[in-house]
Amino acid sequence: MGLPRHTPARTALRAALAVCVLGTLPGCTQGSPQSPPAPSGPKSAADICTDLVAYWVKEALKGSKWAGLDWEQKGLSNEQLTVHDEVLAAARQKERTDGRDAALTFADEESRRRCAAANGATGSSENWRPPGSTPSPGPSSTPPPTPPSP
Repeated sequence: MGLPRHTPARTALRAALAVCVLGTLPGCTQGSPQSPPAPSGPKSAADICTDLVAYWVKEALKGSKWAGLDWEQKGLSNEQLTVHDEVLAAARQKERTDGRDAALTFADEESRRRCAAANGATGSSENWRPPGSTPSPGPSSTPPPTPPSP
């Protein structure tokens, strides 16, 4: 009659069979060509600026409904917003003269150039801090003054 329907041996056999089958499928083995590359380390402020600015400029060029978010909702510092607005104006001009594809490519290149020149364009953002730094104490963390004794 064979093994009963739900035994530990049958469950283990099914699990082993599933592992073997899944291990032979393309993309299910380690080191397969479809595997994404391993991250190379933390991104610099200029890389983060480039990713943010280029993304939002391209969304505006494509007419995305999300392009109308404000700078805080987009995750931009004040200085990155200025870079964004300048790149977007130049990309729109590029789109008028050379087409959408050229403008999208320009957005990536110009965002990278301007963000690198501004060292990430984070200087005007009061809330941005480099990774690993501790925030400076604000007014709420200082003790109140002691009243004079009578």
